[in-house]
Amino acid sequence: MELGIQDVVRVTGITSRTLRHYAAIGLLPPSRTARSGYRFYDDDALVRLQRILLLRDAGVGLAEIRAVLDRGEPDEVALTRHLGGLRAEQQRLARRIAAVEATIEARQGRRELVAEKMFDGFDHAQYREEVEERWGAEAATRAHDWWTGMSRQDRTAREGDAADLAAAWADAAREGVDPRGAAAQELAARHIAWLAGMPGTPAATPGGDTAAYVRGLADMYVADPRFARNYGGEAGARFVRDALFHHLDASA
Repeated sequence: MELGIQDVVRVTGITSRTLRHYAAIGLLPPSRTARSGYRFYDDDALVRLQRILLLRDAGVGLAEIRAVLDRGEPDEVALTRHLGGLRAEQQRLARRIAAVEATIEARQGRRELVAEKMFDGFDHAQYREEVEERWGAEAATRAHDWWTGMSRQDRTAREGDAADLAAAWADAAREGVDPRGAAAQELAARHIAWLAGMPGTPAATPGGDTAAYVRGLADMYVADPRFARNYGGEAGARFVRDALFHHLDASA
């Protein structure tokens, strides 16, 4: 199978400009280029593109994606891992849907509200594969052990801190706070301190490149709709990113 650039655009939904950018940075060169300049993509290129889109949807930056793909791991091995992650996400979403349905029914007086059922599917482990993809198996294991070793009360407190921080960011963005101003910079310092409390991440590791880690996350907040929603949408995520970047620049 070989597809021209317009056929790739049609079946994937990405733009020809994006494909050209991927080629320019060495992420996805075309399989061949005709004399006319028209680009074609064979089976191997299309599989590589599928892996790129899977990693991009997980919030991985383009430089990190290229590093992952250039490791030379067989496509079937990497895709099998992705498939496992997608199935786990599917199961987690099914559990979360059931939990929300149960809460609605409880609010309607049709059943008793049960805390354990309310939070089924809201587990930290869903991000393990992404942590492993970005920072390695050791970091993923340390983060997993830290989370699973917590009491339910400690987990609830940690999740509450995260929710409070996200709400504060979203409120500040809606109010038009200057990302370079004192209020936003206080939130930025609080955010970085919160990240430093997660074992296994560069921010919590002696000698870790905290600045690069935080910058990568800040870019991910904007690029990944799952994270942007935490801050009121893409505009809020951009506000968070700008505030964090300024804080890092000022601290350098």
